[in-house]
Amino acid sequence: MTEGPMTETTEIEGGFAQQIADQVESFLLALRAVAREADGGRAISLLLLEISQILLAGARLGAQQDFTPRTEYQPDVGPEADIDEMRLALAELLGNVDTYSFVFDPYLPEVVESQLSDDLTSIATDLENGLRHYRSGNVAEALWWWQFSYVSSWGNLAGAALNALLSVVSHDRLDADIESEQEQIEAAEAVLDVDPS
Repeated sequence: MTEGPMTETTEIEGGFAQQIADQVESFLLALRAVAREADGGRAISLLLLEISQILLAGARLGAQQDFTPRTEYQPDVGPEADIDEMRLALAELLGNVDTYSFVFDPYLPEVVESQLSDDLTSIATDLENGLRHYRSGNVAEALWWWQFSYVSSWGNLAGAALNALLSVVSHDRLDADIESEQEQIEAAEAVLDVDPS
């Protein structure tokens, strides 16, 4: 009798884990592709999209009841991927918008300075660790790790990175409009100031 519900739960967990794994893998592939991007403006737009999508996966994890790993200690799934090259490529690509400030905890407001390149690769490291557990067949550990690291680390970093990227896009689009309006005002004032004599 008890095997039925446990199997059903495992199947539900398995399906959910597969969806999260697909989103994680898509994010990691996209981040590597963006790091090879030559156009910084296009990279910002792509990062905005990818961070938004992985935050959806995180929100889905956060909305679930707590996952619990099957063992007390995290199983060894081998060394972390070397992503330093990707971090350096992102830092170069992002240039002067790489460094940004954010409030880590809005209930204990303290402004933190960080780099998008560091935060994006930190997010990738957390996600990739869970993906290695998933690929090794340890679904419970993968779900626990993704959920735990979302709540404790990468969710906050992804939210801050999303806000920074949106700020870059906003400045790019809205500041140009303000400059254009200012030019129009100056031109109108120049016309109005013309001495008719």
